[in-house]
Amino acid sequence: MNNNNFTNKPIGNKEPTSSQPSYYAIRVKGLLDSHWEWLEGLIVTHISPGETLLTGPIIDQAALHGLIARIRDLNLTLLSVNQINPDN
Repeated sequence: MNNNNFTNKPIGNKEPTSSQPSYYAIRVKGLLDSHWEWLEGLIVTHISPGETLLTGPIIDQAALHGLIARIRDLNLTLLSVNQINPDN
């Protein structure tokens, strides 16, 4: 299931330190719903039974670590974190 409400708004509360945010693909074991407020700006895709892919812009490393901490706090298994080209 793909949520196409992608706003291209980077995750994070600060202004970007560079001109453009980095884009990431984060794969977790477990199913996340796109209604979670902290996922704003990320596309949520269920890619296989029991796995979710989060893709989109993340403003900086601090925001990335915050997102990973939330995944940990939800007791989800982090499977991969990859920086991606937003044009692909």
